[in-house]
Amino acid sequence: MRQGEISLAGLFALFSLYLMWKASELPIGYIRGTGPGGGFWPFWLSFVMLLSCGAIAWNWWRGKSPASTSREPLLDAFGWRTVILVGGGVVAFVALINVISMYGAIAIFLAYYLRFLGRHSWWLTLAIAILLPIGLFFFFEAAMLISMPQGMPFTQPFFDVMYDIIY
Repeated sequence: MRQGEISLAGLFALFSLYLMWKASELPIGYIRGTGPGGGFWPFWLSFVMLLSCGAIAWNWWRGKSPASTSREPLLDAFGWRTVILVGGGVVAFVALINVISMYGAIAIFLAYYLRFLGRHSWWLTLAIAILLPIGLFFFFEAAMLISMPQGMPFTQPFFDVMYDIIY
């Protein structure tokens, strides 16, 4: 656990620096009359993540966190099983985006995660797995005017109905 904590903090710190570097290719400050530049949010959120990694490293060095004093292995059998189940779900989610659209993939992932991993009721699972993607559709497509991947042609009737609601 001890080695896992500092290794992950270091890995995330490097990732934060990379994201800050890439975000700085766009304006990271406030542009008068326009608002935040294109790199503002990615840069400053990555900066906060870097500070968090520094705090984790500081607590690790001082031995203030439970993981920094632990001699147990990073993952036991249950931990590895969880990584495989969640990681497999994420891989399936990404694979489904171009087939059943971003919103369909979100719905399937939520149903899998809530019902099979979280063991929540079917009522709660279906309510969240249906309502959240619809809410995200209206947020991205109508409010933000950002189109997400729409998958294969057989998903088009869903989008036709949703766009009729917007326009």
